[in-house]
Amino acid sequence: MKRLFVMSMCVLALPAAAQQAQSGSGAVIRALDRTNASVTDLEIGNGASARYGYLTLQLDECRYPVGDPSGDAYAYLTVREDESAEPVFEGWMVASSPALNAVDHPRYDFWVLRCKT
Repeated sequence: MKRLFVMSMCVLALPAAAQQAQSGSGAVIRALDRTNASVTDLEIGNGASARYGYLTLQLDECRYPVGDPSGDAYAYLTVREDESAEPVFEGWMVASSPALNAVDHPRYDFWVLRCKT
């Protein structure tokens, strides 16, 4: 239900001409470790995963507006801790509004920068 709400808000926020989306080959995700204030950019392909600290980020898909590859990207991410079966985060994340559907983790934060084309 939450995913449906977030996606409907994303679609309503986009201009009518930009509602058609194209899939990128992956995404660039910025990762922040709050403990030591280090920032890392992770390039993840669609269907692939990457490790950051004790978390695994899996990217299912990254999309961007048709005709505007530098436009507002949104990606479906799943974030899991090593010792937990339940994901820390699962859902769509919008590049221009990372707080709309943010990762709730005490040490790490992630947000989408752009899709890879």
